[in-house]
Amino acid sequence: MVPDPTFEVTVSGDQQPGRSLVVGLSHSGMAGLSAVDYLVRHTDAEEIGHISPDEFPAIAPFQNGEPRHHTRLYHLPDADISVLVGELFVPVWAAQAFADAIIDWIDSEPIEEIAILHGVPYPHGPDEHSVFHVSTPDYRTRRLDDTDVQPLGGGILDGVAGEIITRSLDDRAPPVGIYVTPAHPPGPDLDAALLLLDAIQDIYDVSVDAEELKRRSEELKQYYTELSERMQSISDGEQPLGSRDYPDDRMYM
Repeated sequence: MVPDPTFEVTVSGDQQPGRSLVVGLSHSGMAGLSAVDYLVRHTDAEEIGHISPDEFPAIAPFQNGEPRHHTRLYHLPDADISVLVGELFVPVWAAQAFADAIIDWIDSEPIEEIAILHGVPYPHGPDEHSVFHVSTPDYRTRRLDDTDVQPLGGGILDGVAGEIITRSLDDRAPPVGIYVTPAHPPGPDLDAALLLLDAIQDIYDVSVDAEELKRRSEELKQYYTELSERMQSISDGEQPLGSRDYPDDRMYM
């Protein structure tokens, strides 16, 4: 039986959020999440709150032995934006409750618009690695009319992105712009994250040094290239499976 989840936004301190909320969630390819995570870690972002689930399996990310909330809210005072970093994957059946929590919180804050960074694994050619938009009319007029960001041709948005932009169409949420780029699962697709990060820097006049992300992207591509070559070598019989010694725990193979 599918549970009936709820989500609660908890904000600490007296810091007001910025007028724009930029959202990156765990999704196939991890592009949006990677972009916002890099943004808050390489600016003077201040953590101002988090989102907690009830009747929903949670996770506890950690780094260097220190745990953190999986879905966090930050404020970037220099850019007057807030950022939602969501490491918890929210499936389609829980998207309505998650969107409820975000919109209920926004209704009590001076947030005037929502931007969602969304990497999607859809068919595309090598020349189509770019950022496109799906946006409500008010958001498009406010942010995109004088930019080179093109509208996405057609398709369906589901999950949290679909819930939030539908509410905006019904005037139950502020203007919404969804920035979409092709992403390659399972991820993280750091090239796609770089495209989204560049778009946000241009649209919201925020500056961040992306050199570390570019370096990590090159390292990841090199790793997968070498892994593909090794697997091809095994497939061609140059390195028979039976001749290799494997550890008992093959979790990372």
